[in-house]
Amino acid sequence: MHKPSESAQRMLEMIKHAIDDGVVTTEEYEKILAIADEDGFLDKQEQRLLNQLQEMLSNGTVKRVK
Repeated sequence: MHKPSESAQRMLEMIKHAIDDGVVTTEEYEKILAIADEDGFLDKQEQRLLNQLQEMLSNGTVKRVK
């Protein structure tokens, strides 16, 4: 089994926090995007996490706040 990248793991922790809270702040959202972009390569785990976050924002599972 392929081990998730360190950045994907950090993104996962931030997204789990957003799910637990039901909200993601603009600062948290931007940090998640920065983590995904820090190595200049978006791996499959990172892409999957970003897609899941976007889906949760779209369907209202997680709300984006300032």
